[in-house]
Amino acid sequence: MNDPIIGAGQPPGVSPASDYLLRWEQERFDAAVADVFGYYALQFALPGLDCLRTNRISCRVEARLPCSAGLEGPLAAAPQPAAPVQPQAPLRRALVRVERPEELPFATQSLDLVALPHVLEASTDPHEVLREVERVLRPEGRLIVSGLNPISLWGARQLLPGGLPWALPPPQHLIAQPRLRDWLKLLGLEPDRAQYGCYRPYCRTSAWLERTAFLERPGDRWWPICGAVYMLSAVKRVRAMRLVGPAWKKPAAARAAAPAAVASTQAGAAPPVGGGSARVSGTCSRETAAAD
Repeated sequence: MNDPIIGAGQPPGVSPASDYLLRWEQERFDAAVADVFGYYALQFALPGLDCLRTNRISCRVEARLPCSAGLEGPLAAAPQPAAPVQPQAPLRRALVRVERPEELPFATQSLDLVALPHVLEASTDPHEVLREVERVLRPEGRLIVSGLNPISLWGARQLLPGGLPWALPPPQHLIAQPRLRDWLKLLGLEPDRAQYGCYRPYCRTSAWLERTAFLERPGDRWWPICGAVYMLSAVKRVRAMRLVGPAWKKPAAARAAAPAAVASTQAGAAPPVGGGSARVSGTCSRETAAAD
């Protein structure tokens, strides 16, 4: 894992930027997991963010990384919403300490839902993390990923000399949404439409965050891919196999209808009676009459 992501090095307390970002992510996670069903759900711990708060899966696992302090900073003191959503089923939450997200201690195809809030950009090998998540997901299982967008005001400031090394990961560790979408497709995960948010610039004080609030509506309409954070959901698709047995009964061949012979008669002549013989005799009599 790398250095702290949001707010590291700040004095103890909640930074306005981290609180602003977490509020947006909490709303999107609540909507994304509300209709996901199954038996087991996994969430990587991020203080101040409960990704499975509105989910109905009763057995939940929370994975904590050994350097989770790198993800926390002042987020550990981030306030929870005043009116938390009450789950519809009794919750059973297990805490698991994971040394490396590239090696998950779960059986193959054992999880129905996996939430990765800011895990890929803090990992030294995000490809291996996705491969491991694909392994533990069941067919039709869902993966939800949130990350910082390098094509944003926050990412652009990181490219400037000096940047904000104490606030965000290095620029080379940020993963763009189109790149992440390609990785998911290669692993057999079908991504949905991505969501972007947080169009205000990174500000250290709440006053400046409020002054730039006017950028939210035009940003969502005119430059939606430039949000500071994105969320992408994907479903694991597995091609099913259909067994086709031998055809014991062969269908009867369609019989072709025999062409019916139609006799043509001349005007003023009586139609032949008696079938083919009468037709021949009638023809002979007409030839004899013509010869006379």
